[in-house]
Amino acid sequence: MTLLDSKVTTVNGIVEGARGKRTRRGTISWRGIPFAAPPVAGRRFRAPEPAPNWPGVRDCTAMAKAAIQEKRFTAVAPGKFAPMSEDCLTLNVYSPDSVSSKPRPVMVFIHGGAYILGTAATPLYDGSFLARSRDVIVVTVQYRFGPFGYLDLGAYATDDRPFDSNCGLRDQVAALEWVRDNIAAFGGDPANVTVFGESAGGSSVLSLLSAPAAQGLFVRAIAQSPAPELTVDQDLARLYADEFVRILRDPQRRNTTLERTEAPIEPEEAQRLLSIANPTELLRAGSHLMSFTMKVGAPDPIPFGPVVDGSYLPRSPLDAARAGTTHPVPLIIGTNREEGQLFSKLWNVLPETEQALLKVTDDETRREIAALYQGGDRDLIRLAGDAIFWAPMTAFADGHSAVAPTYVYRYDYETRILKATGFGATHATELFSVFGAYRAPMGVGLAVGAWRASGRVIDDVQTRWTGFARTGDPGIGWPAYTTGDRKVLVINDPDRVVTDPDAQRRQAWSKAHAEVGS
Repeated sequence: MTLLDSKVTTVNGIVEGARGKRTRRGTISWRGIPFAAPPVAGRRFRAPEPAPNWPGVRDCTAMAKAAIQEKRFTAVAPGKFAPMSEDCLTLNVYSPDSVSSKPRPVMVFIHGGAYILGTAATPLYDGSFLARSRDVIVVTVQYRFGPFGYLDLGAYATDDRPFDSNCGLRDQVAALEWVRDNIAAFGGDPANVTVFGESAGGSSVLSLLSAPAAQGLFVRAIAQSPAPELTVDQDLARLYADEFVRILRDPQRRNTTLERTEAPIEPEEAQRLLSIANPTELLRAGSHLMSFTMKVGAPDPIPFGPVVDGSYLPRSPLDAARAGTTHPVPLIIGTNREEGQLFSKLWNVLPETEQALLKVTDDETRREIAALYQGGDRDLIRLAGDAIFWAPMTAFADGHSAVAPTYVYRYDYETRILKATGFGATHATELFSVFGAYRAPMGVGLAVGAWRASGRVIDDVQTRWTGFARTGDPGIGWPAYTTGDRKVLVINDPDRVVTDPDAQRRQAWSKAHAEVGS
């Protein structure tokens, strides 16, 4: 068996990786590879530019810095946190350490975090186990989010100081372009790239399916627990940007209305405020803006996300799916049975019942939906989770299934510990199966009492995900989803196929999405 060279020549220079040890034996990884120039100084709030070349050999044996966010969200071990910087546009490549007789399929992962947090350094996203067990190459990407990646500052642009919308989405496209141009040197097949992501990463996948610039950069897609409506229309995005700049000017600002009654801020002043602010001040202003949007009951309680700007993202993913304009690539998409439990226990950002139904404009439809959730706290948490994840996911699948093969799942598997603690098959738990983390130090504790069952589910999920990435076929017993039969794979030990699960709820929510899209 011939081993891969740890030194690889990219278009920007040579990178040296590290061979895996102990539980990662049999793999090799290259970490912290720049895929774009540092987005600092004049490149702040701008589209990513090509990475500069470097001389000699670049050490890529350790994770690079995370994007700017609250420190607590960068934990990589008990009491240990990833360093942060605006200079964060890097990716990591994981591969089996042997040379393959033919190029390996490539799976590019986009992490989640509600477009306000996350890092590819999170141990759960270690691609070594998936790469080794299924003979694929895994790439994990860091991108800008929060005010650094998803402010639309176009109102303050001038010829000598332009601003770009959707910087975070553009970062993801730039990473896919890097994969296209470089992955062959790592033994990957640039013509067989699958993009996959979870939560905001899954939502990013849907945005990539809707963004013209991403066309041709991947041949398949997997969206795990996307929140398809986590986008911002341009008018609101410009309002949020205005409020953000005013907060920079006056950090003690206490505005209580969405109405704009103050004199506009001149572009030159806005540019000065945006350029002199340090990263901590920008992060603090972003947190202040989030408090503002929640306090005034804005349509987007999280004001950061892909902006439907009419150009880079011409339509929201749901509108693109309804119109049949998403890129016609095969898709796996789904949610977890108890999406909301994670948030109710650890991070209370789920909307109350009235807020969850805010976008349901018809009173009769609103009452119909609410009447289907009357089982106490758990059912109300389910309502919030369905509003954010399951219902719009189903609407997206309905549309995309008309243009490309679409496979829908519901992840029901819970280990004994997840069940006993009340989390169940909640948000993000499928990642332990996708990445094989029930066998990694950070996840092995969750598999206590369920060692064999968790192993079977890991094998099932990884076989389906990578089989799909390799050939477009997610395996025996998983039929394509159509609006005629609505076949859904319920992933458990064992899995099974169900026709139109929760049909009544699905029908009620479908009315609501039809109203919004009409």
